[in-house]
Amino acid sequence: MIRLIVLVVLFLISLLTVVRPPAYFLWMATVVVDGFPWVFAGVAALVVAAGIRTGKYRLAGTLTGIVAVLLFMSPVLQAWRVAVQVDRRFNAAWGLPVNSGGDIRPRPFVFQRMFSGVRKVPYRSFTYRRYPGISLTLDFYPSSLKGVRPCIIVVHGGSWSSGDSRELPEINSVLAGAGYQVASINYRLAPGYQSPLQVNDVQCAFNYLKAHRVELGIDTSRFVLLGRSAGGQIALQAAYTLAEPGLRGVVGFYAPADMVWGYSVPANPWIMDSRKVMRDYLGGSYEQFPRHYENSSPLLAASPRSVPTLLIHGKKDVLVAYEHSIRLSKKLAGDNVKCFLLTLPWATHGFDYNIRGPGGQIATYTVKRFLRQVTR
Repeated sequence: MIRLIVLVVLFLISLLTVVRPPAYFLWMATVVVDGFPWVFAGVAALVVAAGIRTGKYRLAGTLTGIVAVLLFMSPVLQAWRVAVQVDRRFNAAWGLPVNSGGDIRPRPFVFQRMFSGVRKVPYRSFTYRRYPGISLTLDFYPSSLKGVRPCIIVVHGGSWSSGDSRELPEINSVLAGAGYQVASINYRLAPGYQSPLQVNDVQCAFNYLKAHRVELGIDTSRFVLLGRSAGGQIALQAAYTLAEPGLRGVVGFYAPADMVWGYSVPANPWIMDSRKVMRDYLGGSYEQFPRHYENSSPLLAASPRSVPTLLIHGKKDVLVAYEHSIRLSKKLAGDNVKCFLLTLPWATHGFDYNIRGPGGQIATYTVKRFLRQVTR
């Protein structure tokens, strides 16, 4: 009986791989399940094996457990299906030969890499801007390659009101290991500081890095912005509005790109009060300040002059709807701007919590391909 109860619980947890989580704590659980599917599948398989021959309700428990194992492994299977198409779709978006550019190692998704870690690159912190009562810092991860190198500026998430430069830092080390200088920045947070001050902070980071280009080994003609969630909105808005001649591209992970539409279709309130989050960032509701929402929408800022863009989004995102990236990618395509949307059908918001998980691997591979394409 205990075995059956445990397997039923595991089965209920496994449903998070295929359904949208209806509450905040279930969203967080989904991030973990999708990031470490082999752990949960292994536990379920062990429980199934433990009583497969004896015990009451063994058949019901065994069947329940087998279904749970299959559901837990579904992100892995879906990742494999996406991975085999990434290079072809990326090449098509960039107008490249079908078989070109797919020589980055490791491949988009390697099962064994789910069991490995990331070699951490030591970073140094610098103050890049001082305001009355607040100093803004960045963490600089030096490239593994000597000489003057392209620089990636990373903008953290956190609903514009929390988070810092050391959020999900693994990709910083990975990109530094791939030969890029990486600057992960802090910015002023809402509600004390509201849009567009955060974009101004990005400009200050550019100015600091350019002023210290010699000692930091930065090629100021090859910058790329990368942001997650709220940081994705800031990165996209900065990329499309700042007159930064050295900017070669921008990467947005699950970024809110249409602030007007986003306010009209809020997230599930059991997960996040998205309208309050936006009011804190933009100074009030859309009805009060429609121009604030329009002026902070990357969708409306995008133009035929916009830099190449990589968008990465999970279809099961319950905080920032996948529709944001669909809308922006269509706008960029209409403006003839190079853009690639990496869609992860099983993934939710924050899927890259484990950079070695199925979504983390494919996203990192695609980021590397994009960076190589725009900085060469």
